[in-house]
Amino acid sequence: MGDALVTTDYVRLTPDQQSKQGAIWSRIPCHLRDWELQVHFKIHGQGKKNLNGDGLAIWYTKERMQKGPVFGNRDFFTGLGVFVDTYPNEEKLLERIFPYVLAMVGNGTISYDHERDGRPTELGGCNAMVRNLKHDSFLFMRYVRRRLTIMLDINGQHEWRDCLDVPGVRLPQGFYFGVSAITGDLSDNHDLISMKLYQLTILRSKQEDEEEEMVLIPSVDNMELLRTYADVEGMSSIAIFFSVLFSMLGVFLLVVVGLVLYGHWSESRRKRFY
Repeated sequence: MGDALVTTDYVRLTPDQQSKQGAIWSRIPCHLRDWELQVHFKIHGQGKKNLNGDGLAIWYTKERMQKGPVFGNRDFFTGLGVFVDTYPNEEKLLERIFPYVLAMVGNGTISYDHERDGRPTELGGCNAMVRNLKHDSFLFMRYVRRRLTIMLDINGQHEWRDCLDVPGVRLPQGFYFGVSAITGDLSDNHDLISMKLYQLTILRSKQEDEEEEMVLIPSVDNMELLRTYADVEGMSSIAIFFSVLFSMLGVFLLVVVGLVLYGHWSESRRKRFY
């Protein structure tokens, strides 16, 4: 789809050229309740650090084969998006090292905030130095009992590193898997080498089966708490310093005002006795 090029060894979603986007999608929807997905990919190009972009995305969504601005896919998607973001749009304001991996669940009405690198809607994430590596890069996703886990193997040591682990993620069955990528003024080669889906057999009691409701619209439990945590995590050290400083100044001012008022009250009370 788009500018994607299929070879015998990989699918090049975008070449190292400006203003390209490509994607590849499954034709058959996934009706598994619990699953694991392993994605083997490679991001490389001629650009130096922070002079490359924009990244790739792994999708599990209701929609498929629709071009758009979110790493080559449509905005306001319905389902799960996992983004390997290689270009920082808000780096000057945040202490966040790029490339950065983050996840988002959309219900068809939520927009991905490109200017803020998806922070307002992210479930969590981690930095991942995945550009121009000499060894293989892997991303692992597991969805079991409405818990989403993402791990990475990018150090060439065949060891998984935790990236995020979020309970209460409600994803319907029957969606499609896909991978997309996009370039803008900056570019990279975004290669998908393989994508393997595994069915997991999870034993559930009869009560668990009866209590587990069918999910029709993607959602996340306690999303407001996750968003609050992301906002705190995203504050730079300078912002935190000034927040603490102004808080301390506010407390000091209140103490001074209280002492002055107490002094006036004590003085007026003493005069009443003369």
